[in-house]
Amino acid sequence: MQRVAIVTGASRGIGRATAVLAARQGYKVCINYRDDAEAARSVRALCESLQAPATVFRADVANPQEVAALFAHCDNTLGTPDLLVNNAGVIGQASRLESLPEAALRTTFDVNVYGTIFCTQQAIRRMSMPRGGAGGVIINLSSIAAVQGSPNEYVHYAASKAAIETLTIGLAKEVGPEGIRVNAIRAGTTDTEIHARSGNPDRPRMVAELAPLRRIATPDDIAEAIMWLASDRAGFASGAILSISGGL
Repeated sequence: MQRVAIVTGASRGIGRATAVLAARQGYKVCINYRDDAEAARSVRALCESLQAPATVFRADVANPQEVAALFAHCDNTLGTPDLLVNNAGVIGQASRLESLPEAALRTTFDVNVYGTIFCTQQAIRRMSMPRGGAGGVIINLSSIAAVQGSPNEYVHYAASKAAIETLTIGLAKEVGPEGIRVNAIRAGTTDTEIHARSGNPDRPRMVAELAPLRRIATPDDIAEAIMWLASDRAGFASGAILSISGGL
């Protein structure tokens, strides 16, 4: 039977690359987005060109009602999800902590932490074997910032990603007996639009100069790691934090 994947924040960047790779690997793909409907539809077209059924659904992961609607839509169009990739995330704003606006702080935690939890709750209710599910895999997106702290730029973002790593470890122990594996990718700086949108467009170039591999990640670099952790080849990996950061 063809597996079903939900990828949040899948209209661009890492989410887009992951959705397309999942389609290439034979998944039906539910493409979640919040703002860019046209970009999300282009991802669906790419998935369908790979002969993978795909659907698009707008939902703000920070809103639990919209998250519930996203999962109901997936159930009704593609089937029960076997894989959830919690990719949707924001940096908030490049700032020293004492100057960070309250709104940016709240948005960062609402999307990165609460959004991941809201989506994960819906997935567990469907995947849990004691609840009648068939098991499944949840992959969370963390960041190298979780262990480096990102001083003078993104301490608030780093803290939100550290929370994701703790969530991954605890949840893997909680739901492992129910047939659900939970892992996280600790991604290094990646070539996406997120830094320009947060007001720090030069950051990827600066990080590349410091990285042992002398480059930053491509979205495909991260997507490949996500889909390996999702695969049966990683069947004994749970509670793992896999660092894909070019040696940083």
